[in-house]
Order: sequence, then C-alpha cells, then structure tokens
Amino acid sequence: MDNSGKEKEAIQLMADADKKVKSSGSFLGGMFGGGHHKVEEACEMYCRAANMFKMAKNWSAAGNAFCKAARLHMQLQNKHDCATSFIDAGNAYKKSDPNEAIKCLNAAIDIYTDMGRFTIAAKHHISIAEIYESELVDIEKAIAHYEQAADYYKGEESNSSANKCLLKVGAYCAQLEQYQKAIEIYEQVGANTMDNPLLKYSAKEYFFKASLCHFIVDELNAKIAVEKYEEMFPAFSDSRECKLLKKLLEAHEEQNNEAFTEAVKEFDSISRLDQWHTTLLLRIKKTIQGDEGDLK
Repeated sequence: MDNSGKEKEAIQLMADADKKVKSSGSFLGGMFGGGHHKVEEACEMYCRAANMFKMAKNWSAAGNAFCKAARLHMQLQNKHDCATSFIDAGNAYKKSDPNEAIKCLNAAIDIYTDMGRFTIAAKHHISIAEIYESELVDIEKAIAHYEQAADYYKGEESNSSANKCLLKVGAYCAQLEQYQKAIEIYEQVGANTMDNPLLKYSAKEYFFKASLCHFIVDELNAKIAVEKYEEMFPAFSDSRECKLLKKLLEAHEEQNNEAFTEAVKEFDSISRLDQWHTTLLLRIKKTIQGDEGDLK
C-alpha cells in the first residue's frame, strides 16, 4: 500500500501546527486569550502527523513530531501526556536512531520518577538496556540500566521483575569476568527464590551459575561454595547440576582433562548447555594443564 500521500499530508500538518504555535505566542494571541487553546490544537496536530509518518515508515520524522508534541504537553503542564509522547517518540526512533530513542526514553523516565511512577520508569530502563544490548552493543551501559530497573522494582516490592533484571546483570558480569559481582547476584537471587514454591526449582540453576563463577576464580572457593549451597538448599544436593560440579571439581583436582570433558558431555546429552555455560566451562577447563581448549 502506497502511503506517500500520508507523508505529504503529515508534512502539511506539521507546518500548520508550527504556525499555530507561533501565533499562540504572538501579541494578539496573548491579548485575546486564545494561546492555550492553540497550543492544545497544535499538540493534537503533531500527534496526528506523527502517526501519518509512522504509516509512511518515516520513523525519524515520526519521532520528531512526537517530540514536538511532548514539549508542548510540558508547556501545558500535562506531565502524563508529555511522558507518553516521549515514549511514542522513543519507539519510533528505535527503528532509525537508537541514540535519539534513548534520549526520549530518558526524558520520559525523568517525568515518571518525578511523579513517583517507578514501575513504569523501570520498564523503560529495560527498553534502554535492550537498545544498548542489541543496537549499540554497549554492555556496560546495558548493565547500568538493568541495575537501575532492578532498584526501582525492588523499591516497589516487584521482586520477581527485579530478579529478572539482576539475572541479566549477573550473566553479563560473568561474561566480562566480573565474577565476584556475578556471584553476589546469583547467590542473592538463589536465596530469594529457594523458599518460593513456584520458583524454588530455578534456585539450583542460580547456585550452579554462582559455583561456576567461583570455580574460575579458585577451585577451593568453588568446593566451599558448593557445600554452602547444599546446606542452604538441600534439594541442590540431588540436582544434576550439583553432581556435575562435584565431578568437575574432582577432574580438576586430578588435572584430568578427559574426565572433565566426559562429565560435561554426559550432562549436555540430557540438559543442553547454552553458550553462557559453555563459555564458563571452557574458561575453567583452560586452567587444567595440557588443555586442548574445547569441550569435544
């Protein structure tokens, strides 16, 4: 479907809205008291134009139009509408200009936190983190926004949402070799979930991840950690993850490459190991003398 007509219509609407804004601030507009009403009308026109630009897939123009509407809403003291327009702008810019998208989402977050709407602010911090993950590939900044989202969720007692954000942080910290921070997160989330009947099954996975991080740093630390997790969460002892860790610790102590690889292969044949686990297991294996550098 050809939406080029919509784009022309949107451009005309933007020009008309700009005129309305200018006339609202003129001497005559002020004298006859129509300024406020004209700004409201212009606001509506910018939003209509933005939606037409969206139909024409001109995402930058749509983002710009929503931004203009947001600024007018702020002028009219309509905080909620202002934040909504900044979110709409951010969503449009996501498709054309990730940095502009982040600016718009941050502007909305400032308004929501000012209004005490921390759960919504957290949601948009996650959106920014995802842009840094997938578009801009800046993992440190993604981590910062996931951490901020987790803080806001915790403050609002949304612990499940906070944990999801923290697990993202933990996974990235381990990848970046920030093992101590990753361990603290996995232990914290594991402790939070092990007493919850619906979530306790996941606790063994978090203690497994914490153990792998310990293992890379120091074999003895890993042994102590595994014992501690078994004491904290007895169900961990019977898990395949715990049994694998004990086999790996034994193979590592004996500097037995083959036993290490065999234990990983056996586990992987039943419970597929993802890239994160494989990366960490390879890092551990490299500390065994005469390692070939793979898990095959």
